[in-house]
Amino acid sequence: MSQAATVSSNNLPYADLPPIVAALFEAKAKKGLSFEAISKAVGRDEIWVAAAFYGQAKMTPEELTAVANVLDLPIASVQSELGSHWWPNRGGLGPMPPTDPVLYRLYESVLVYGHAIKAVVHEKFGDGIMSMIDCKVHVDKKPDPKGDRVVLTFDGKFLPYAKW
Repeated sequence: MSQAATVSSNNLPYADLPPIVAALFEAKAKKGLSFEAISKAVGRDEIWVAAAFYGQAKMTPEELTAVANVLDLPIASVQSELGSHWWPNRGGLGPMPPTDPVLYRLYESVLVYGHAIKAVVHEKFGDGIMSMIDCKVHVDKKPDPKGDRVVLTFDGKFLPYAKW
């Protein structure tokens, strides 16, 4: 599925990311690939691969090569911009609060349910946090007569607070 696709690296969220990111998204669109398809070539989960595209995860040289190969991009270009010298700037992407409707609803869910979720986490696990470093995130589609449902799963390791 070949189609014309351009991504302006001057627009948010791309403006804060390495220029190669626009090329990744353009190649993904031109080839008609989903993050799921790319993730199979890379050997990672689709959410992790999408996070890497947005500069929120660090790919190994092997993963960069796999991405370049599946997207038909020059390996040297991808490696030179996202290789060993580059590190993610996690969490610093876009305005706060978010203005994108999907991102805003995720933000809103933490505002509305955050304290309740925190209380239940503490009741079930004790005093601590859920790791976002050791966390798997999944997005699933669940059919429903009233309209399809979005199922988000955050599968994070519990980290108790240390005492000293």
